[in-house]
Amino acid sequence: MAAAIAASLPAPQAAPTPAAPTYEAIPASMSKVIDIEADIPVKCVQLDGLVVSKIVKHSRESQGSSAHGLLLGLDIDGVLEISNSFALPHHFNDDDDKSIKGVARYQASMLRSLKEVQVDDSVVGFYQAMSLGSFYTMSLVEAQAQHQERLRHGGIVIVHDISQSARGNASFRAFRLTRAFLDAWRRQNFSTDSLIDHRLTFSSIVEEIPLRIRTNPLLSSFLETLSTPAPTVGVDGKPATASTTAALPPSYSSLNLGLGNVSRNLEQIIDALDNYKVEEGNLAYLQRQIAREKAKADAYVQKRKDENASRIAQGLAPLPEEDVSRLFKIPPEPSRLESMLLLGRIDAYSKSLEETSSAGMVKMYAAKGAYEV
Repeated sequence: MAAAIAASLPAPQAAPTPAAPTYEAIPASMSKVIDIEADIPVKCVQLDGLVVSKIVKHSRESQGSSAHGLLLGLDIDGVLEISNSFALPHHFNDDDDKSIKGVARYQASMLRSLKEVQVDDSVVGFYQAMSLGSFYTMSLVEAQAQHQERLRHGGIVIVHDISQSARGNASFRAFRLTRAFLDAWRRQNFSTDSLIDHRLTFSSIVEEIPLRIRTNPLLSSFLETLSTPAPTVGVDGKPATASTTAALPPSYSSLNLGLGNVSRNLEQIIDALDNYKVEEGNLAYLQRQIAREKAKADAYVQKRKDENASRIAQGLAPLPEEDVSRLFKIPPEPSRLESMLLLGRIDAYSKSLEETSSAGMVKMYAAKGAYEV
């Protein structure tokens, strides 16, 4: 997904030599609103109701948490207004060049078509569906890192929890990568020393941006007509008072005890713990291998020093020093990024389990009390 999204993003270009402006200067009263140089940081994300419906529809139609797409909009006075979006086709193999080029062509075609009908065509980020609150994946981190390198204000990622939507709660959250993580990403160094220097943990990979949903009056009126019951017409043409109908039937999701996802949530936690254990085992093996190679190199250097000392004592010329890195292949310290992402998944699954089980426990006590009465 990251490679497909990055394929059609505008490549960074060297800034041309500034020429004398021939246009009328922006009035001082509008200088804070029209942020041409992107000096005003994004402090809030405003999501249009149309975008919300598109993301929810795409997430429901896609299998699992594979739904993703691009967000279009504009930043005004520190508010990133997202007015439109479109889904990207899902491809199973990120290393497939044909699939990546196909997604890039589709994206370029969609942006060109939107520009022809004079709709917002400025990419400001992307959205990703998730399940049980876990969104710490390598593909999401790679895509967001590329966005923050190329897009205006860095772009944002909006994650939508489909498990919350199944319970009647629309969950949308906006994130972007922190500066410390971006610095480590540019260096491609996630060793232990680098994590300590940047003070990185799984909780400091991303930072959340406040998000609000905006609906226009026309959409609000339409939703009101769908949710408000309308009286049915009787045989004699008079409205029947006994029964009413509504376009949207009432939802009883709040009465569901919500225990169906507990077993699945526990399975996800166990799988994440197993993966973390395997990753830690691989890191420990690599650390032992590095320690063995370093011990061999140190022993060789010490032996050469002892030989040179004895030769000097005998009046002989010392042996030349050799490059240890050529004699011993000491592997670099392994990256701990995957371990951090796995810890983030475990934390997200645990919080989701806590929320689901606590709400289900309260509902069970309430149902028990109602049954006894």
